[in-house]
Amino acid sequence: MLPSLSSQLTAELLALRDQHRLRSCQSLAGASRVNVTSDGLRLTAFCSNDYLGLACHPALARAAAEATARSGFGAGASRLVSGTLPEHLALEDALASLVGAEAALLFPTGYQANLGAITALAGPLDLIVADRADHASIIDACRLSRSKLAFYPHLDLARAERHLNHFGPAARRRFLVTESLFSMDGDVAPLPELLALARAHDAALVVDEAHAIGCLGPSGAGLCAHFGVRPDVLVGTLGKAIGASGAFVAGTVGLRTYLSNCARPFLFTTALPPPVAAAALAAVQIITSVDGDLLRRALRERVTQLRFRLVLPPDPFAAPILPMILGPDDHALRASSQLRDKGILVQPIRPPTVREGTARLRITLSAQHTPEQVATLADAVASLSLNPSCPSAIPTLADEPTPRCSSQTTSRASDRAPSSSEQVFRHPGRLPESCPLAAGTARAHFVRRLPGTSGLQTSRLRRSCNRPEPVRRCIGLTGRVCIDLPQ
Repeated sequence: MLPSLSSQLTAELLALRDQHRLRSCQSLAGASRVNVTSDGLRLTAFCSNDYLGLACHPALARAAAEATARSGFGAGASRLVSGTLPEHLALEDALASLVGAEAALLFPTGYQANLGAITALAGPLDLIVADRADHASIIDACRLSRSKLAFYPHLDLARAERHLNHFGPAARRRFLVTESLFSMDGDVAPLPELLALARAHDAALVVDEAHAIGCLGPSGAGLCAHFGVRPDVLVGTLGKAIGASGAFVAGTVGLRTYLSNCARPFLFTTALPPPVAAAALAAVQIITSVDGDLLRRALRERVTQLRFRLVLPPDPFAAPILPMILGPDDHALRASSQLRDKGILVQPIRPPTVREGTARLRITLSAQHTPEQVATLADAVASLSLNPSCPSAIPTLADEPTPRCSSQTTSRASDRAPSSSEQVFRHPGRLPESCPLAAGTARAHFVRRLPGTSGLQTSRLRRSCNRPEPVRRCIGLTGRVCIDLPQ
């Protein structure tokens, strides 16, 4: 390596280290994504996306072994050359049936699926309006498409509509792009309202169902199926609840044909290995069976149990993602380390994965977690102490259901007076009894749009900590929790 390049890389790595953002891949072992071993330690993992516990299911292993004997391991070429095998076609048919689409097209990864679909469909003459909290693969795809790109604050449909009104008329095509279940925030997009907005502006609705397919919606069909929404483009993954690897794009037969001819990440890459496709098909068959219903019920029970133990409002979707937002990067690192000391693996999530000042623990649940493991997690979270002078547990809200809200609202926006189309609701907050701050005071402020107006709720939680600093916001239908501890 050139000395100049080497020295520059070293300097940048040192800068990342000083910012608490130097990462490394942690090695785990074990035939489970819940019960793992790391450096000789036995840990219970609450950070995998294996929501139904299918990644290590024996049916997937059998299907993969049979496909290897039947079709070999590697596909050997791209799909348009000689890489299309029976396992690919069978899986595409099953995925299209699962989400209620005419057809589906496989991609090797979720990143490539978003990149392939968006860059093939959108170009320099087009407009993309996207949620600011969309996954990095969506954002990168939007930028690489060279389209006019307008982000709207998370779940802020009023801003999305303004973008469509302002930029839409001059565009050849218009796209409205969102996740259904947001991967880092655990909240749900208002899909019916987004569909109505798209139709009103002759825009195509693109929905990434990566974290919803398999675990949410009827028979695991996702949130589009739950809401009865038929997007123009639906992206799903095989590496989360389905427990395999790869991804797909679903829609009309015409969409599939177009992408198979124009999506460069599909054209110029080797096809998914047939054993992986066979394993994913076995998972889809489980997901759509009675066994799948039982797994989703177990997952909902674990989500409900954790939320109850942490005194969080019920989540009607029982989304398996619960972010605990701590603010500074070092707080997330410290919290993760404390949980590890208690035998719990929850990785810290820091920028650039999330916005500055919103480093967090992203807690995820699986149908394979036991009630005892969830109870242990709740007790460990409640006992977190990130500052010796101010021990803290998760501050939570009780008694008041919290609708969806904007995670992009700044503190300044949260402090503003409500407009004429808003109401303010106040009620006491409540902390878990195990929290040393439970004897203190807590106060919640909610700003909610009145019916018939655009926009969604924001909320703010304050508590005393024998210090003048307030905490950050406590936000969300799914109980996204924010903590801001004194320095």
